Amino acid sequence: MKAAVVLSGCGVYDGAEIHEAVMTLYALDKAGGSYQIFAPNVMQHHVINHLTGGVSDESRNVLAEAARIARGKIRALTEYRVEDFDALIFPGGFGVAKNLCTYAFDGTDCKVDRVVESAIRATHKAGKPIGALCISPVLIAKVLGEVTVTVGDDASTASDIKSLGAQHENRHHGEVTIDRKNSIVTAPCYMLNSRISDIADDADAVVKAISELINGK
Repeated sequence: MKAAVVLSGCGVYDGAEIHEAVMTLYALDKAGGSYQIFAPNVMQHHVINHLTGGVSDESRNVLAEAARIARGKIRALTEYRVEDFDALIFPGGFGVAKNLCTYAFDGTDCKVDRVVESAIRATHKAGKPIGALCISPVLIAKVLGEVTVTVGDDASTASDIKSLGAQHENRHHGEVTIDRKNSIVTAPCYMLNSRISDIADDADAVVKAISELINGK
């Protein structure tokens, strides 16, 4: 499997959730797969001081921040070509809801970054699997509508997902929701109380399920 992994910055409160990002990459590697990391070349909505929780008076670029996790080996999402990959995966973090779309501020009326939306739609149209961890299933539901996903057992977010025309299934760690009709695999990760080992289990489960979809199982 060769997967495209889309990050939304670096850091849970304003970018990609680092544990989820790294465990996704690790799961792909353990499974014998490969990956290319992407991020949109846009400015973050804002920057959060992860020590104090306050907003910092500075600006940062999503692609440049995500490059920290990627060790510099990253491409702008405009370079994503669906024909070059077997799957598209979105780790979570508030950056998904702030930088890839505006769900954190606008709820179900959120807007999705046009390059992000294009990547999701192109992958879905090609019939290739899409993986989404943590809060990322909301992004998938916003773009595609009638899909089935999970964000664990978070009632408020599940209600929003249903308002977007999608279906929600409660799941625990190590469990995934597999929408075989739409080739979408989702897992709760830090939407539930979690240890880092739980995140590893969820990432493993997502990669395993995507691999099975690719191989027609």
